Amino acid sequence: MEITAKQLALYLSGEIEGDPDVSVNNISKIEEGQPGTLTFLANPKYVPYIYTTKASIILVNKDFIPERDINATLIRVENAYQCLAQLLTLINQSKPQKSGIGSLVSIDPTAVLGENLYIGDFTCVGKNSKIGNDTQIYPHVYIGDQVKIGANCILYPGIKIYDDCIIGNNCILQAGVIIGGDGFGFAPKETGDYQKIPQIGNVVIEDNVEIGANTTVDRATMGSTIVHRGVKLDNLIQVAHNVEVGENTVIAAQTGIAGSTKIGKSCMIGGQVGFSGHIHIADGIQIGAQSGISNNLTDHSTPYMGYPAIPARQFARASVIYKNLPELSSEVTKLRKEMEELKKTIK
Repeated sequence: MEITAKQLALYLSGEIEGDPDVSVNNISKIEEGQPGTLTFLANPKYVPYIYTTKASIILVNKDFIPERDINATLIRVENAYQCLAQLLTLINQSKPQKSGIGSLVSIDPTAVLGENLYIGDFTCVGKNSKIGNDTQIYPHVYIGDQVKIGANCILYPGIKIYDDCIIGNNCILQAGVIIGGDGFGFAPKETGDYQKIPQIGNVVIEDNVEIGANTTVDRATMGSTIVHRGVKLDNLIQVAHNVEVGENTVIAAQTGIAGSTKIGKSCMIGGQVGFSGHIHIADGIQIGAQSGISNNLTDHSTPYMGYPAIPARQFARASVIYKNLPELSSEVTKLRKEMEELKKTIK
């Protein structure tokens, strides 16, 4: 679809600098921009590319000040990254939507199906389960008994949703997600082996949640494991039994959250972070990648990093010292020798 700078600026409430009639029909990265494409600048690291890109239109923040001439037409907006997301959403919504129920689908007669559904082949829907309107379920999805799935959801191939779990409205689950598998509960016995503790709770995923590929959310031992509204979970995340993730929290890939940990609202958690069980993370906490969280975090005024996690500035200072440990060790050894020699001289 061909669209001009003037039309884009009107849609995004932006201001044009350059040719308002230049048109684009695709989107590109700024470092790989070609004529006829739209790109954007949001990260300061990419500023040098704005002077060399061949893209025809560039979205920039209103406060961007160029250091030299730019060949492309600029559209100044309040938030270039957010506006790009708005455009990509528009493009995605314009794609034709799948509809209808495949001939190789297994649906229990007691299941309740909404209107305007797509259910792909080899999907199984269990007893007394409910699926809301406008939901898309791709092939090879397993939906157990008494499962509730809201309206306007997308479930990609290979997802497994165990019995009694609840998925809210407008949720996106990427391929391979498992909701409601047993939590890791075993009681040690006197004989040295373990007694499995039955996990009789469920998982509740609230509205507007997105869960990345191959992420697992375990059912509660009792009660519910809860992922609150607006949460975004990346790929390959483990959410253990009875965990609670607060609304609008975002968690990057390969993070593991042990049982009964409570994470607050609007937290930002980097990749490969490990949480011990039974701890509490306050609202608004930021945690750097590969950190280890073994205690409660309550101060949201500073980001945390390291293992065990400490305030990020303190971690940065400690890292400098850590890099110098070999030299410091040599220096300490040298000083010890000198002190011993001095003691002998004094005696």
